[in-house]
Amino acid sequence: MKIYDISQEVFNCAVYPGDPQPIREVKLKISEGAVCNLTAFEMCAHNGTHVDAPYHFIDGEETIDRVPLDKFIGYAYVAEHDGDITAEVAERILKDAKNADERASERILVKGNAVMTKEGAEVFAKGGIKLFGNESQTVGPLDAPMEVHLVMLGAKIVLLEGIRLAEVPVGVYLLNAAPINLGGSDGAPCRAVLMDLT
Repeated sequence: MKIYDISQEVFNCAVYPGDPQPIREVKLKISEGAVCNLTAFEMCAHNGTHVDAPYHFIDGEETIDRVPLDKFIGYAYVAEHDGDITAEVAERILKDAKNADERASERILVKGNAVMTKEGAEVFAKGGIKLFGNESQTVGPLDAPMEVHLVMLGAKIVLLEGIRLAEVPVGVYLLNAAPINLGGSDGAPCRAVLMDLT
């Protein structure tokens, strides 16, 4: 079984414009006489590879600790696309996923420099997927992400953002992108991995 780590390293990760950069602070060092090495850190819930809960854009909706874990863990389909994900592109991706493995069509990951459009988001929302992932730090345009988030999070689709798929071929995998259990939070970092079971 091959395992792909599709997560960013936290302290050198990409950060959405305006979000704080993660900070690492060494609290104790064995080399300086301490009993152990100890690290503290400070970061935004949406730094690096992370997931968005519906509460991120919709007040009163599910926070990350209330989203069922089966959204983050299960079969997934990796597609590849550069440019806008239009309705036509979204329909093609869903069709390819279902043809590859019906189970994998519940979780869609897109490799490449892809930007979700409102029309593409509506196709995935109607398709009833559980999770959508992309390599950008946000789903939708960097300068106007709200509309796409409202469509997808409103349909209870979990968003997995900031993944790294350059080494992952198109196909079916087992995904584990379980987030840190941050009670009441709008999102959380995760260590996302894909397992090739073939």
